[in-house]
Amino acid sequence: MSLEENKAIIRRLVEAVYKQNLVVVDELLAPDFVEHSFQLKGLESMKQTVTMLFKGFPDLHVTIEDIAAEGNKVWDRVTATGTHTGEYRGIAPTGKKITFTGVRIWRIIDGKVVERTSVFDFIDLFKKLGIIEYTEQGKELFLKDVS
Repeated sequence: MSLEENKAIIRRLVEAVYKQNLVVVDELLAPDFVEHSFQLKGLESMKQTVTMLFKGFPDLHVTIEDIAAEGNKVWDRVTATGTHTGEYRGIAPTGKKITFTGVRIWRIIDGKVVERTSVFDFIDLFKKLGIIEYTEQGKELFLKDVS
């Protein structure tokens, strides 16, 4: 497949997932799909993770800020926004509106996504949700929010 076709697959998948159209997951992910960073294997584990995310952040919206492709890989940089109105990973709803970012690398074979590696700043997310706080030493080591 061409680089543009591969990028179109990722755009379509991201759009569908964040509209909670999980039928597209079956269509675009390979049955043996692997997500390395979250240690997910198979379509059902991916669907369960997406469902858990939407239970915590029902209004979640993801924007692809940048996308690039080479060979059979596609990279995207995303911004996610949502309001924490449901339980997420055992964290009771805080009602806080959050924004967090991530970078993902997708590998596509014969029009199907076979694997993904993700890097999200969950420390920042948990800080924004108010469940972690920097120590005095941490405040000295880490920059203040520069966004």
